[in-house]
Amino acid sequence: MSGATYYIGLMSGTSVDAADAAVVRFDAAGNQPRILATHAQAPDTSLRDDLLHLSQQVAGVSLAKFGELDQRVGEWFARAAIAVMEKAGVSAQDIDAIGSHGQTVRHEPDARYPFSLQLGSASRIAARTGCRVVADFRNSDIAIGGQGAPLVPAFHRSVFANAEHNRIVINIGGIANLTVLPRHAVDDPHAVTGLDTGPGNALMDAWTAAHLKRHYDADGHWAASGRVDEALLAHMMADRYFARPAPKSTGREYFNLDWLRAQIDSLASRPLPADVQATLCEFTARTIAQAIDEYGPGNEQVLVCGGGVRNAELQRRLQQLLAPRQLTPTDEYDVDSDWVEAVAFAWLAMRTVKGLSGNVPGVTGASAPVALGGIYQAAQLDN
Repeated sequence: MSGATYYIGLMSGTSVDAADAAVVRFDAAGNQPRILATHAQAPDTSLRDDLLHLSQQVAGVSLAKFGELDQRVGEWFARAAIAVMEKAGVSAQDIDAIGSHGQTVRHEPDARYPFSLQLGSASRIAARTGCRVVADFRNSDIAIGGQGAPLVPAFHRSVFANAEHNRIVINIGGIANLTVLPRHAVDDPHAVTGLDTGPGNALMDAWTAAHLKRHYDADGHWAASGRVDEALLAHMMADRYFARPAPKSTGREYFNLDWLRAQIDSLASRPLPADVQATLCEFTARTIAQAIDEYGPGNEQVLVCGGGVRNAELQRRLQQLLAPRQLTPTDEYDVDSDWVEAVAFAWLAMRTVKGLSGNVPGVTGASAPVALGGIYQAAQLDN
């Protein structure tokens, strides 16, 4: 495929279930993506356990362990990139850049010294793949007053904005976020708004792992077997995060098992584990629907992507709350719903190497548009 230029996007969300990799080519305007190949690289069990521990117990991890994890995540991501290049039949010479989101272990945009911390040594990825790497996307936005999240709305505008229809894009990963695309967003990037709505799959996955020893609740079957505990739901919905105005973002460092157990402990009686799972599913659906009602134009098409698309019970509950609006997977708009975020970070890498902005100040609260991340030039280890 010599002469063609491709980008690779690498993404692992808060659920830490896989490093998603996609080889992508964009049209001449840098918009419509064509996916050549995809690959999901599962982490080693020990690496996943260490990362989940680190995301909640930072004080208990030594600097030596922290540095080691950075390199292990870089190796994990590099393996994903190499595997997807093999699937696509491309070499490092065909790849203009890899956009590596990294693995978020702490996101603190409202701290005294705001930051967002992702592991995954970009230098190691560049060395192992022979490709230049763009990484550390979020801190470029945070440095000029932004939340550093969500970052996918600029990509959503590029591929999903439509001059005839108001649209909202819901991405349901570990954390759920939405992008509001009014009709005039086609011509005006300042018209785009968005936010993190709260937990997506993260709490459901964590509760499932704690009680069923599985990574996730397949199709939401366990949630469907329980009953919503209205007292627990009301207590969770009253969390201060949901009353805050946008721009806002969050992560596992806030919405985690410790947070959930504190909610349960505040109740007069403890619900059954299946009822907690049912309540968490309803909680995710309610907080997404509430954000759409607050920030959406009211007559929008609703597109959905991310791992939550595969949770049939979550989709059923969300559809009930949003009716008569129909939920439509982004597959029907030519971008596979499982790979939107990986493709988005390929797109953001392309923007950065061309010196173009990748954030949306109206979403993150940054003071200006800015090219995101740093560029790590290609190297090659002897092995």
